Amino acid sequence: MSTIRPLALGVIRRGDDLLVFEGRDDVKGETYHRPLGGGIEFGETAVEALHREFQEELEAKLTAVDQIAVLENVFTFEDRPAHEIVFLFTAELADKAFYERDEVGVVLDDDNARVHWLPMAEVLSGKAILYPDGLADLLVAREDSATSAQRKAAIPVTD
Repeated sequence: MSTIRPLALGVIRRGDDLLVFEGRDDVKGETYHRPLGGGIEFGETAVEALHREFQEELEAKLTAVDQIAVLENVFTFEDRPAHEIVFLFTAELADKAFYERDEVGVVLDDDNARVHWLPMAEVLSGKAILYPDGLADLLVAREDSATSAQRKAAIPVTD
């Protein structure tokens, strides 16, 4: 029986870089990247799941958590169909030491998947694959909106 899997993922930025883990689909022959986080357990809110997952995956605490979007992701992984509802949150890592190294470590509860800072330029150029689908476009749109708002705020108002 197929099920829809609810996920909570943390969008953590270091300038133009995004904190991700590196995964592999051997059937597609594809290396991909995804923000950290994971499944929402029954009775748990998405934000609670996000905090738990970061504790389990990196032994990390989060601050400044803010929900930014929900994406629906229908895809094939290892030649099997999958369907996810993804709650996306911006957040910051409480331990600032994580920001000081390019190779952050490994996902402790997932076959030691590599965790690192991925330059968004690599995603936008097509050099790196970022999942879930739609995340890169969402982040670009948010940056464009923020830049536009900053420009408007900088324009002096004259009477």
